[in-house]
Amino acid sequence: MRKPPKEQLRQGLALAALLVIASFAIAGPTGLLAWNESEELLEQRKAHIAETQAKRDMLKNKVDRLHPDGADPDLVGELLRENMNVVHPDEIVITLDQE
Repeated sequence: MRKPPKEQLRQGLALAALLVIASFAIAGPTGLLAWNESEELLEQRKAHIAETQAKRDMLKNKVDRLHPDGADPDLVGELLRENMNVVHPDEIVITLDQE
């Protein structure tokens, strides 16, 4: 028994829609083929986050050591020497010739 043309058209459009959905599920931007690439990108971002958190923790430690109520005198002296070229009168400065 043959189905009417209207029913065949409806079934054809439904089949085409299912094929389009299936192709997106396999080859789309979030499909099965892109899954491996997404995992690699996730691992790269996790590594970057870990590196950034380590830098943040180092800077937080430095800021805590420079708190006005109890600044670390060694760190303060180091920063003065490094950033402002300040030395104590009893220190000796040795310059190295750059060749």
